Amino acid sequence: MNFNDIEPSSPPFLDLDVVVKARLERVEMQMLDKLVEGLGHLGIVTTTDRALGEVMIQTTKQCWPDLKKAIEQMPFEIEFI
Repeated sequence: MNFNDIEPSSPPFLDLDVVVKARLERVEMQMLDKLVEGLGHLGIVTTTDRALGEVMIQTTKQCWPDLKKAIEQMPFEIEFI
């Protein structure tokens, strides 16, 4: 099978990605990014609105429970939206 023949919505890839929107204080956005990066790349953090402190966290269904626990233990407030 050629990589180009794989459809993102095909059954083997249907449930892989999870995108979670979150909001936190602007000054804590970099700390969140470093946390996720430092956890063995459990996910990727992308800033969507710096002024409002909104980010998207892309991960997999398998990694999300561990990543969520780690984020919730950080010393800052985060709102999953």
